[in-house]
Amino acid sequence: MRVSKLFFQTLREVPADADIVSHQLLLRAGMIHQIAAGIFDLLPLALRVKHKIEDIFREEMDAIGGQEVTLPVVHPAELWQKTGRWQAIGSDMARFKDRAGRDMLLAMTHEEIMADMAERFISSYRQLPTMLYQIQTKFRDEPRPRAGIIRVREFTMKDAYTFDRDQAGLDAYYPHFYQAYYNIFNRCDLDVIAVGADVGMMGGSMAHEYMALTPIGEDTLVLCDSCGYSANRQIAVFRKPTPPAAAPLPVEEVATPNSETIADLAAFLGIPESETAKAIFLMADIDQPDGSVVEKFVFAVLRGDMELNETKLTNAIKARRLRPAVTEEILAVGAQPGYGSPLGIQRDKVLLVVDDLVAISPNLVAGANKPGYHLRNTNYGRDYTADIVTDLVAVSDGYPCPNCGSPVYTSRGVEVGNIFKLGTKYSIAMGATYLDENGESKPIVMGSYGIGSERLMAVVIELHHDDNGIQWPITIAPYQVMLISLATEKTPEIAAAAERIYADLQAAGIEVLYDDRDERAGVKFNDADLLGIPIRLTVGGKGLKNGIVEMKLRRNGETGELPLSTIVQEVQALIAVEMARIQARVTPMPLKD
Repeated sequence: MRVSKLFFQTLREVPADADIVSHQLLLRAGMIHQIAAGIFDLLPLALRVKHKIEDIFREEMDAIGGQEVTLPVVHPAELWQKTGRWQAIGSDMARFKDRAGRDMLLAMTHEEIMADMAERFISSYRQLPTMLYQIQTKFRDEPRPRAGIIRVREFTMKDAYTFDRDQAGLDAYYPHFYQAYYNIFNRCDLDVIAVGADVGMMGGSMAHEYMALTPIGEDTLVLCDSCGYSANRQIAVFRKPTPPAAAPLPVEEVATPNSETIADLAAFLGIPESETAKAIFLMADIDQPDGSVVEKFVFAVLRGDMELNETKLTNAIKARRLRPAVTEEILAVGAQPGYGSPLGIQRDKVLLVVDDLVAISPNLVAGANKPGYHLRNTNYGRDYTADIVTDLVAVSDGYPCPNCGSPVYTSRGVEVGNIFKLGTKYSIAMGATYLDENGESKPIVMGSYGIGSERLMAVVIELHHDDNGIQWPITIAPYQVMLISLATEKTPEIAAAAERIYADLQAAGIEVLYDDRDERAGVKFNDADLLGIPIRLTVGGKGLKNGIVEMKLRRNGETGELPLSTIVQEVQALIAVEMARIQARVTPMPLKD
């Protein structure tokens, strides 16, 4: 491709509305164009990158027995109604009616459609296991699209689905995906870690997210360098302390003026925050067996020195969503903002959930549900009981690792892929069954596995760039070589030499972007750095006289001179070295539970 014919336009200034590096560079390099919030055009250079990423998807999916299909973007509501997700998912789902008045939606994901296909085409155990995948458009009406093409409304996803006879079959297939995803990211020269994750709206028994560590990430990860423990903070656990044994003491009301916070309370009483109990008031939408949704008052209790993990609480009570309770709602159950405790509340109006550490901690200070007063020596079991006792704590830096006890730390990360053990959630709802060897009908056991093409492209840039522009890995770069001619009207011999090199490289199957524009050398060099093509060749007068072409590697700035006489072989060797470097990253990665 000649740059003079390329559909693009570079920008020297950083766009004002682009707040992360990948967004800035994609705009400046003329690779994307925004037409609405979270909706982008992919221009030729970006589309070439996307296609190469998706070629890697296909190769890795095919290698573990995948078969590619294409499923529709528009779905009838009735399929999603069978699983309950039509009702459970809120405004993120784009819904509409067709001309016949039927409820329809734009695909957010394809579990329902895949399960429907399995119901129609799989009937016998002899057809299992099987794996289908697609690379297809998705639409999620994100309320706050951000970060360029990292969090958008319309995007492309490689989503795959496995179908097995039983849980053991799914458990056996799952590690193949675990490894294949590492292969994909390594082949894109991207460092990731797989962390245990919340199953969320997908459901199922297990999930892993593949995270690229970067400050722009929306997720907080909990990591241990000593033993390798890793988890999304949403589900991370830690080795909780064992409170010192003590006999329960009588409850004592004490005046605590101006002590509405745990910090103020502990300071006033001269005790550590770990000897207090914290009250958190929330309202939860909870699905009922009859399909209705009821809003319930949720009273969560945890130790005063710890933070609530709302995801853990949401999962524990099987809530659709949570919101903070307002003062009127708190007072209506007999509690008091700033001085709340489970003692003395209208218990029948409250879903009480207590952290398991509180349940074994003696003589905690809690609110008296009276302004300006607290209660000493509250004890779970004697003074109150809960509907649910479970882990509610958000893990923080320095907490002991659940496996080895070493201090954990937190880091930000961007999710670039996820894998789920769905089990039978969708197959039972959709009637997807098979007949086993004995002719008995059994539900198909499913797994789901997703990677977003555009997001992966953006994250690669976040981790592969410098002050001058993008540094594409050679495996996914839009072109392998950037050929620059420094010819002028007075030096036709340079133009002729560049044309010969261009033709020879193309004939050898090398992907070349040839900057043949009538522009200053500085403009061409700056654009080359911005576009991030891995290998730069420059044809100039001095080099031509000496029979050489100047070479520069975009990844590390290495420079050199290549003989004109063997230019094709020299470039092939450079490409081979870069390919081998990236291939060496592909190593076995045992599944971590």
